Amino acid sequence: MITDKIISLSLEWLSVNGFHIFIIFTVAFIAQRASGSFVRRVVERLVVRGDGTEQDEKKREETLIQIFKSALTIAIFTIAGLTLLSEVGIAIGPILAAAGIAGVAIGFGGQYLIRDVITGLFLIIENQYRVGDVVCFDKTCGLVESISLRMTELRDLEGTVHHVPHGEIKIVSNLSKEFARVNLNVGVSYSANIEDVEKVVNRIGKELAEDAKWKDKIIKTPEFVRIDDFADSAIVIKILGDTKPLEQWGVAGELRKRLKIAFDKAGIEIPFPQRVIHQSK
Repeated sequence: MITDKIISLSLEWLSVNGFHIFIIFTVAFIAQRASGSFVRRVVERLVVRGDGTEQDEKKREETLIQIFKSALTIAIFTIAGLTLLSEVGIAIGPILAAAGIAGVAIGFGGQYLIRDVITGLFLIIENQYRVGDVVCFDKTCGLVESISLRMTELRDLEGTVHHVPHGEIKIVSNLSKEFARVNLNVGVSYSANIEDVEKVVNRIGKELAEDAKWKDKIIKTPEFVRIDDFADSAIVIKILGDTKPLEQWGVAGELRKRLKIAFDKAGIEIPFPQRVIHQSK
């Protein structure tokens, strides 16, 4: 008899609330499925395209899509769960109040973590740098080895790995985005003929840009630009040229070597600091 009463009450409850529960689960399921397409469209519109390969850009977009899809899924089923609790007669007010207090406590304790994650999202969305780029964060520079939502790992020339939380990044200087530049200041003797110096520099730059080993790395031929300074012991000339990303250091090193050889052959002196001493009689 008790069993029959329980069954009767259960059927009565289901007849009243079952349809509502079915609607809650159905709406949550449809919203979760639709959120994937919505997130994908939003990310594809908002994400800034860079100079990387199509595969790199696709990988970055998929990372963002997975992050936002997971966040939306959690939000949708949390709302559905609270609605379901309300439907079965459980007061959700105390639960929300407790969650609010817990959220405040977590917020105070994890505010730096939240700041790092939010900043990391914008770094990825805006494509400020990617894995493989050489960047500087204030005074910390190196090759980007990995990027997570919370931090970026840089490896400098000495092999030291720096873990930089995104919330601590104020300025990002990307040394390898789209193109790089050879920027040399070279000192020559005051006795040198500047027109001859210009001809030698431009000839060496052209030879380097046409060299089979280097031509694919150079975008704009390094050339004499101007006299940059009258220094104490030398006339400083400016040489500029554009290269592909990450190739500026190799090209600059080869250019220095060739210029030294060419200057020696042409009798153009690269002076060292000199000091004149006057002896009183």
